[in-house]
Parts: sequence; structure tokens; C-alpha cells
Amino acid sequence: MKVKLQKKHKKESSKWLNRHINDEFVLKSKKEGYRSRSSYKLIQINEKFDFLNCSKNILDLGCAPGGWLQVSKKFSSVETKILGIDKLNIEAIPGVWFYQGDIFKDKVVSYIETFFQKKIDLIMSDMSPNSTGNKKVDHLRILSLVERVIDISNQLLLKDGFIIIKIFQGGMQGDLMSSMKESLKNIKNFKPKASRKESPEMYLIAQKK
Repeated sequence: MKVKLQKKHKKESSKWLNRHINDEFVLKSKKEGYRSRSSYKLIQINEKFDFLNCSKNILDLGCAPGGWLQVSKKFSSVETKILGIDKLNIEAIPGVWFYQGDIFKDKVVSYIETFFQKKIDLIMSDMSPNSTGNKKVDHLRILSLVERVIDISNQLLLKDGFIIIKIFQGGMQGDLMSSMKESLKNIKNFKPKASRKESPEMYLIAQKK
């Protein structure tokens, strides 16, 4: 499939759009009913580390458009409580709860505590900041998101519970790993096949001490 763009659009935009439309996981997500190609990132991470089936309470931070929630619902048990949080609203998913809010707001954390009424088995985040085009700035912004997810996990994650976080590889990664070791163990880096080769993203998988 080829997409023709108006002349005012840059050649790079045309290449990206054509690549996206013909992407293996974009096509697969449409065929299998997932909301985003990133669903396959979680599927592949779970195949490697096997955490969804044993999780009874799952929290997805920055869940829009809902692809990871769909995967969580499919691969977890019927009794599992699944909650997604995002500033953007999403279309409802049967058997999954959603709360619209900013994870940096204390009232959102309070809502999560009230919803689960217990410590959480699994906290996930596939969040990315809007790109500025400046790699250093973008890296610092995603570090801010990651640090917030870790803060929330320190409060709400069950001992030995899993945390899955997206991070962009960059100069501050070593400092982040050092800080994570204070509260987390068995820290692993993983780049699923569904993550584009040219993308600096990777995933950190760890357990609460």
C-alpha cells in the first residue's frame, strides 16, 4: 500500500507513513483487533518473563489507547482486576476499569489505592513524552515519567510484584539504574521484536524488594 501526501509534506513524513501502514505489527494489530502495534511489545515481554497469568491486580499507567489493557485482559485470569490511567480518555474495554487523570496528581494515586484496596501485583508503563526533536530533552522528560512510575510502585507495588517501564537509552540511564536498585531487584533490560530497531526505546523489567 502506498500513501500519497500533499506536496507541502516532507519526504520524511511520507516515508514514515508508508512504513507505518506496511508495518508487520500494524497490520497484525488490525487483523487481531488490538488498538495499537505496541500490544505486541507487551505480548513479547510477557512471553519472556511470564508475569500476566500470575497477576491478580494490574495497573497500566499512561494506558491510551488501550492496547496493553487488551493484552492484560486476554492473558490474565478472569478474577484479575485491571485498571488503566491516562490523561486522555479511551474507548471502554469489557472487564477493564479506566480512570482519566494525571499520574503526577496525588488524587490519582489516592484513587488507585481506593480502587485496589491492597498492594498491586503488576505496574506497567509504556508512556512516552511528546517529542521535542531534542534527544537530550526528550530523554530527560521520559526519565521524569519513569521516576514517577517508580515512586508510585514504591507506594503501591506488592513485595516481589513486577514493574515494567519503557525507557529511552541515553546518558542518564546509569543513574536511573542505580536509583532503581534501592527499591527493586532482578532488574532486566529487554527490547522486544515489535520495538523498531531504530528506536532508542527499551523496557526495564524488575521486581519489588
